[in-house]
Amino acid sequence: MTVYKFSQDGIREVPQTTFSDHGIRERDHVQRIIRESIEVIAPKTMVLAEEYGGWDGANRRIDLLCLDEERNLVVVELKRTETGGHMELQALRYAAMVSSMRFDQAVDAHRKYLQSLGRPSEDAEASIRKFLGQEEGSIALSDKVRIVLASANFSREVTTCVLWLNFQGNMDIRCVQLRPLNLDGQVLLDIRQVIPLPESADYQVAIREKSMEQAEERREGRDYSKYRLVIGDRVYESLPKRRLIYLIVAEALRLGLNPDDIRSAVPWRQERLFASAEGDLTGEEVMDAAKKDPIRFFCDDEDVFYVGGRTYAFSNQWGARTDEAVQNILALLPSGHGIFCTAVQ
Repeated sequence: MTVYKFSQDGIREVPQTTFSDHGIRERDHVQRIIRESIEVIAPKTMVLAEEYGGWDGANRRIDLLCLDEERNLVVVELKRTETGGHMELQALRYAAMVSSMRFDQAVDAHRKYLQSLGRPSEDAEASIRKFLGQEEGSIALSDKVRIVLASANFSREVTTCVLWLNFQGNMDIRCVQLRPLNLDGQVLLDIRQVIPLPESADYQVAIREKSMEQAEERREGRDYSKYRLVIGDRVYESLPKRRLIYLIVAEALRLGLNPDDIRSAVPWRQERLFASAEGDLTGEEVMDAAKKDPIRFFCDDEDVFYVGGRTYAFSNQWGARTDEAVQNILALLPSGHGIFCTAVQ
């Protein structure tokens, strides 16, 4: 896309240039500037580490290792080239290497990063907790790793591979173009996400999640199991799995757990477990604010939860591993919680 300068004298094209034409180096300049303004290529993300290589048997390093608000690690790879090289394959290796990172390891990586910049490092954990909005309690990182590729341009090989991985491999890989422009000797930077296009990103994620759930149903067969649930003096008969786990989560929140505790008990669904937004909202309002599909959540007004100044709607997409999730949540509750469930079909 061409950029133009508009003035009283008319419209003039702003010519494209290259980083190398201006002596702009990848690590010393591009990486340093993006590091300090990470939100321009990865909104709602904080930098954990730079040139991260905290694994045995490998001498390669991640340009920027980040964390997003959903507790997903984010591998950011930067190139100033016109093709992007083979950065998508490199980033996949890095994503695999950090996928098992624990919260304490993330804190240690962030502490070393702050030390390398000459900044106070004793508050590394507090900084991460503040970013995630959880001052206390245990934190489990998501098992999902996102990837952001940022380059002056991308070859067809790179974009084709990314599109295929996003759809067939259920990955979340984004390509952000950093296009330098020369305006009367000044370097401007045209930054735009090219994969997925921002206006279609939510739709593509919904399609990918639906495909995953359909594939899971085909593997497992549709599950018509029913359960009997006892919560104190309340008895629920013949509950399907989705209603069973909703009622258990509702009781767990009433007993003092918070949504982050529930996420820690169901790490394989963390990013899809709740839709939430600030304020006391109706079910429709929270779904609009969170930009989620209401079909996939318990979002009637009587079903949403109000915790810590936010409104939460719980996922109704349950099948395989529901029993495991139920047991994990019950294990977090204090003894004598009075919740009992048994399969009846």
